[in-house]
Formats: sequence, C-alpha cells, structure tokens
Amino acid sequence: MTLTLAAIEEKQSELAQMIEHFKSQRMPFIIPNATINLRHGERYAGIILDDEGNPDHHLILLPGEAEAIQWEDAKKWAADHDGELPTRREQAVLFANLKGEFKEAAYWSGQRYKDERYAWYQYFDDGYQTFNDTYGELRARAVRRLAIL
Repeated sequence: MTLTLAAIEEKQSELAQMIEHFKSQRMPFIIPNATINLRHGERYAGIILDDEGNPDHHLILLPGEAEAIQWEDAKKWAADHDGELPTRREQAVLFANLKGEFKEAAYWSGQRYKDERYAWYQYFDDGYQTFNDTYGELRARAVRRLAIL
C-alpha cells in the first residue's frame, strides 16, 4: 500500500468523526443514595464538587451566626459550634441555595488570601467575593461536611 496525501486526509476525517462521536456520548454522573440526618436548626445546602467536577461532599449550614468578629475569632467560633467556616466554593453554593438564611452582609470564608494578612469573604446581598484584613470585623456562619463515598 502506497501512502498518499489523500489516504492520510481520509484517515484524518475518519478520526475526526470518531472524536465527535465520543464527545457526544453521555457519561454517567453518579451520586450515591444518601440519608442525611440534620440536627435541629441545620439546613442542607447541597453537594460540593471537587476540582475535577466529581461529587466530593454534602454541605450542611449550621444554625446561628457571629456578628462583628475578626477572622481568627470567627474560625474559633465555628469550631466551638462543631463546624468550620465555609470555603469560597461553599459560600457560592450557600448563596445560590440558602441566601435567605443570611443577612445582606459580608461573611468570612475559611480561606486566607495569598497575602496571609487577608482572608476571603462573601457579600450575601449580591454574591460578590473579595478579601479583607483578618483584623476586620465581619459576620460568620459555620458549616459541616459529609463526605460522599
């Protein structure tokens, strides 16, 4: 068999069709059945995906909130309530699914900014996320996480 440009182009076309067919296939996205027992005052917020888009954990918003609290104190407050401050990704889900559970104010996340003097927070009036000096006083809510196995 003699290799020709026409033969190569034909194989390239065939390969392109195979790639398009593969891309059009539906891949299963499996979320295992779960029964989540909520404690009094807790609210189910949703499923958090990992960086690859796979289900990672269920997010539970705990009752209560702290007002006018610095970041380190907010982390301690959350731990004292058997939780943690939410990540930025979790705050976005909380804004999308449970916005009504928050005052229209700024709430600390549990994530520091690249400059360690600052930490991220989210406004729950418009969903905007930015960072602030950790000595600033914002509000805080705690969450707990249930791993999806």
